[in-house]
Formats: sequence, structure tokens, C-alpha cells
Amino acid sequence: MDTNSHSRKTVLAAQGYFELGMLDDALVELDSLPEEMQGTSEVLQLRLFGYMRARRWEEALELSRTLCQLLPKETCGYIHAAFCLHEMRRTAEAKSLLLAGPSALLNEATYHYNLGCYDAVLGNIEEAQAHLRVSFRLDKKFREFASTDPDLRPVWDSL
Repeated sequence: MDTNSHSRKTVLAAQGYFELGMLDDALVELDSLPEEMQGTSEVLQLRLFGYMRARRWEEALELSRTLCQLLPKETCGYIHAAFCLHEMRRTAEAKSLLLAGPSALLNEATYHYNLGCYDAVLGNIEEAQAHLRVSFRLDKKFREFASTDPDLRPVWDSL
């Protein structure tokens, strides 16, 4: 079996372990990959997924920031880093990070939804409502999420 085929199977195994909630097994698989793959976007994002799922916010934040540096025009690092900060009760910092991200974020429903959550938590009700309206327009499924999201309790009546 060639190295690329073996590495592909290792990544798929790690994905499966993550999906099953078996973080330690997934990380063992990722750790077994060759050094040159460790810093790839795919492997970093898989680790990030696992850390976030395990609520290991510090580690997830560090990986998210690495993704922001590696892929400064991509949105995923910024969205995830901000979410980690919010989960660590650093919501104002989360909002600032998102607002400083790439312009591509403006086209993402998740960006507006998360800003809506952050503004609601920070007491910026009108700003929260404005971001949520954009989020709902970009992706209708976020309206359903909003109705049960505890971060949005301050704006539930206006949804």
C-alpha cells in the first residue's frame, strides 16, 4: 500500500472515530500521519472538530487561530475561533475577532447568526436582531435554531 493511500485511510479512520465521539482514538490516528501532513488544513480541521466536540476550548482556539494564519481569506478559522472564545465567556473578544475577519464572512449565515448570539449576550439587542435577520435570509434553518438557542433568550420574543 502506498503512503498516500495509507494516509487517506488513516484520515478516514480518524473522521469515523470523531463521529463516534472517540476523541482519543481519532487523535491517535491523526498522530500516526507523516509529519508533512500534520500541518495540512484537512488534518488541522479534523483535530479542531474533535476538540470542539470534546469542549476542549483552549486547544480548539489555538488550532482555529492557526487556521486563520494559514488560510486568512477562508472563514472557518475565524468562525470557530470566535465560537471558542464565546464558549470561554470571552464574548466581546469573539465579536471583535469575527468583525476583523475576511470579507467572505459577510456571505455566511453562520457569521451573522453567531454575531446575533454574541450581541444578544452582550445586551446589544437591536444589533442582534439585525444580524439574525440577515442570517435567516441567507439560510432559513437558522430561524429554527434561534428559537431554542439560550444565547438568544433576550430576543426570543422578537423572533
